[in-house]
Amino acid sequence: MVDRLVNSEANARRIAMVESCFGSSGQPLGVPGRVLVGEGVLTKMCRKKPKARQFFLFNDILVYGNIVINKKKYNKQHIIPLEEVKLESLEDDGQFRNGWLIRTASKSFAVYAATSTEKQEWMAHINKCIEDLLRKSGKKAVKVHAAVWVPDSEAAVCMHCKKTQFTVLNRRHHCRKCGAVVCGPCSNKRFLLPSQSSKPLRVCLNCYDTLSRARVQQNNMGNPTDLSLSKEAKERSGSGDSSGEEDSDDEDEANRSQQDTSAHDESSWECGEQSPRGWRPLRATVS
Repeated sequence: MVDRLVNSEANARRIAMVESCFGSSGQPLGVPGRVLVGEGVLTKMCRKKPKARQFFLFNDILVYGNIVINKKKYNKQHIIPLEEVKLESLEDDGQFRNGWLIRTASKSFAVYAATSTEKQEWMAHINKCIEDLLRKSGKKAVKVHAAVWVPDSEAAVCMHCKKTQFTVLNRRHHCRKCGAVVCGPCSNKRFLLPSQSSKPLRVCLNCYDTLSRARVQQNNMGNPTDLSLSKEAKERSGSGDSSGEEDSDDEDEANRSQQDTSAHDESSWECGEQSPRGWRPLRATVS
């Protein structure tokens, strides 16, 4: 079904509609061969608390953003190339149910669907798009993925020294290598992680020691670590997803017109107008 939609007017209209929902803050999404497969609201586990985010699945990228106006306007657009994505199912844990990890080279995070059926459908659609994309492009799946950040609420004390309690003065920091929540002194080292940024990133002391030993070992073996960035890595680092001190996707909008919509809304097409003819919810778009 995806191949049949590539050059259709309905597909071009839907992609243009998604672009308009992000306004001038978003990047253009209409490129030759791109198809909008489906969309819906998922709960994204951010560093401070879970938040509703609007996700759009294309046959080559996954796009998500903050909901500013209920199912009509979004901002803070994030674009993830599907060739980098690896999914991992999560076991249900208390209030957090129907979740899975979205792992990429530059950023990894957990999302949750409203029901187990929606979880299965989302994962099946994303994996099918990844499989088709890799098969057609001849590329290989990315093997190294960024760590999932431990939520702030799960660490009352530093996960490295086990002593420092977090307060207004003692801020929480995240190691970009392992994702642990650590205090400032336990994360005062930086190391270049080319898949995440062109600049050295904050890492905990454990990871710094491990990374440093690995670099020395490679140098001794006559195979020095290549600290230069590939074109793809530079493009990924330019997105700003994980190279900064804060998770930009985690910040609240000061001037929201409405509250974020619930993550339990139906995954159907709503972007400022009635559902276009022939369009179906996410679960019905891929055969």
